[in-house]
Amino acid sequence: MLAFAGDMRVTSVGDGCGKVTYTEAMSESATLPLTAPPLRNQASALARISLLFYGMLIVYASWYPLSGWRDNGLVPWAYLTERMPRYWTWFDLYANVVGYIPLGVLMVLALYPRLRGLPALLLAVVGGTLLAALMEAVQTYLPSRVPSNLDLFTNAFGVAVGAVLGTLMHRLFLEDSRLRTLRHQWFSDQASRGLIVVGLWPLAQIYPQAYLFGHGQLLPVLSGWLSEWMTMPVDLSQLFWEESNLSVEQYLLAEAIITACSLTGAILTLLCQMRNQAPKTVMALLLVVAVIAVKTMASAILFTPDNAFTWLTPSAVGGLLIGTVMLTGLSMAPAVAQRRAAIVALAISFLAVNLAPANPYFLSTLQDWVQGKFLNFNGAAQFLSLCWPFFALWFLTHRTHDAD
Repeated sequence: MLAFAGDMRVTSVGDGCGKVTYTEAMSESATLPLTAPPLRNQASALARISLLFYGMLIVYASWYPLSGWRDNGLVPWAYLTERMPRYWTWFDLYANVVGYIPLGVLMVLALYPRLRGLPALLLAVVGGTLLAALMEAVQTYLPSRVPSNLDLFTNAFGVAVGAVLGTLMHRLFLEDSRLRTLRHQWFSDQASRGLIVVGLWPLAQIYPQAYLFGHGQLLPVLSGWLSEWMTMPVDLSQLFWEESNLSVEQYLLAEAIITACSLTGAILTLLCQMRNQAPKTVMALLLVVAVIAVKTMASAILFTPDNAFTWLTPSAVGGLLIGTVMLTGLSMAPAVAQRRAAIVALAISFLAVNLAPANPYFLSTLQDWVQGKFLNFNGAAQFLSLCWPFFALWFLTHRTHDAD
């Protein structure tokens, strides 16, 4: 008797009747549909990693712009006993509630299956409220922020609403979820982290960037921190370009390189975690469409509708075309090669966007940008724009890929 591994039949070797060769059995098993592993009662790595990312986003948005720290002599919990603020807007109330609803949902989903139902709901509400209280307490030391007990109450209400929604939806998303089944059929086992990173790429386009897809531009932020610390203007980019007068063509070339490498790295980050039977082309196109749509709407809302497509410069178009050509050649490569190519492309883009001088045309556009009541929102958007390349490189270099 011969026993073939996996789903192969046990076939007797005799007079040739019913005889199946090893190659035929392997070919037959390769065509069998991929069945998802049992998912009921399994913890969701996607929910837990999403909770981590969203918690970091709340911290950055709550303490933005992270400058001007000072001690005004007040204890950080003094705001709890103060009278309710006299001046507030409905926008602030809505923003405080809506901003914490996803936190409550993710906390409940992240606790599954260890805690479910009422215990998970109560722990999520308490944990989210404590986080909100900490965010308000630290704002005591920021001159541009005002801690408020009203903000704490609305944040806590948002967490409670989210926790209730998470309790009601956990069966749909974690037990009987068709999306979770497709996730296991289309994506590799290491894709929980990668899917979050890829999903954040469109949101990272909200914050205005000097170059299309020019994420991770740290030098301006570091220059601001150094200027405040040294009480004198510091511009790190001038260290590289102090005596250089770049032409328009050189600015265009820099944007083309940054756009092409960022596009290639982001799409390969998606493709390298997809299985062969997954609709790779469709998913890649949907991601690009989502990125362009978010970029266009953000430009129209933050500036004016007339500026909706100001980001679509000739150099950006050239970078998109170059990136498309690069992806055409790399789309059929093995997953390991795609992952390594994504690391190289994102590293080049990060170096280019930080070594390239400040774009004077972009700086003139920023003069028309008034953040106003979108301060918290813009802080979160800047966090995504700054940190997205690091999130992507963290996923691409994670040790879970060592088995590839």
